[in-house]
Amino acid sequence: MSAEPIFADAPWLTSGGAARVLQLLNGGGEEARVVGGTVRNALLDLPPGDMDIATTAPPEEVVRRAKAAGIKCVPTGIDHGTVTLVIDSQPYEVTTLREDTETFGRKAKVAFGRDWVKDAERRDFTMNGLSVDADGVVHDHVGGIADAKARRVRFIGNPDQRIAEDYLRILRFFRIHAAFGAGDPDRDGYLACIRGRSGLATLSAERVRMEMLKLLVAGGASSAVLAMVDAGLLQTLIGGVAYAGPLSAMIAIERELGLPANATRRLAALSVAVTEDAKRVATRLRLSNAEAKALDSMGHRWWRFPTKDEASARRLLYRLGTERYHDRVLLGWARAGGDVTSSRWRELAELPQRWTAPKFPLRAADFIARGMTEGPALGHVLTLAEDAWLAADFPLEEAALASIADQAAARISRDERT
Repeated sequence: MSAEPIFADAPWLTSGGAARVLQLLNGGGEEARVVGGTVRNALLDLPPGDMDIATTAPPEEVVRRAKAAGIKCVPTGIDHGTVTLVIDSQPYEVTTLREDTETFGRKAKVAFGRDWVKDAERRDFTMNGLSVDADGVVHDHVGGIADAKARRVRFIGNPDQRIAEDYLRILRFFRIHAAFGAGDPDRDGYLACIRGRSGLATLSAERVRMEMLKLLVAGGASSAVLAMVDAGLLQTLIGGVAYAGPLSAMIAIERELGLPANATRRLAALSVAVTEDAKRVATRLRLSNAEAKALDSMGHRWWRFPTKDEASARRLLYRLGTERYHDRVLLGWARAGGDVTSSRWRELAELPQRWTAPKFPLRAADFIARGMTEGPALGHVLTLAEDAWLAADFPLEEAALASIADQAAARISRDERT
């Protein structure tokens, strides 16, 4: 175990909500510390992120002190020792120290305790097992400081045991490595994930979705996913073929264009070759309606993207709208297998920046003026006229529009007579 006064002057520890929570819960025979990701991030010179606080105080004492101080307290998981304190609209999750008495996946039985070492030892990875007290002293009972500085994601204790306690830790191993690790995944942890991969089938779709989407936008997503493919882990998760190459290309394209990482777009590159894939993955991961629709749109004939005909690309942009068009062109580019610095693909991707699709200028009144009556035929003639307008490359001149309207109305009249 090591303890070092590393963060005595850290702003997130000396002022603000976290400092108030620590002040509230320290004293009277109790102690509180900031734990987990905040400490890891501080060691890596990253923003602190959400702050979790552990305490020796039992949950009812946390609630009592919070109420006495006029701090809003939400019993988010009080049976498991967790309450949330809200200070200046910022939530702080406070959990009483615990130790496992029986472990069987997510339903492990825990007892509240006062032992910081045992609490650290029940966590997942060494770099997440750190804690820092109100004086800025970092307490390391599991070798987390050295691992964090080496960017080495390593299970605490026996990797097989940690995984058996919660099989989501397989996904977390790769996600945390993608976000904070360097080099190849820790060998012992990697082999344990392979041995425990059958347990992935027991996880809820919602939990898998959350971890997968976080993993896909991490800085090291490409290499982490490739390691998962090599380990045979993704078949269970997405229920089909995983395309690591297109995912790597998508990530490179986003960076080439200066775009923020997009989890849904990257998921499409990884798992969607046809719309049937999109439907399966959406069901498998219990995606939101918006995510499912985006996957389905990207997977629809991406291989027929008009790479040589900008007029056709403009028509597609008109039909799909900017967001859907952009996603599909990027998927086509990622799956093209060519140069991710391609000037032609870049031109197509940037089409919405230099061209805005006009609105279809003809209306029902234009056809009623030509003798048509309201009803199904009116909707049909508008569709015909819009198709003709697109084929003519969006003309706006009155003569061209009148010709399109006349021809569409005449065609409907012919169809009605035959």
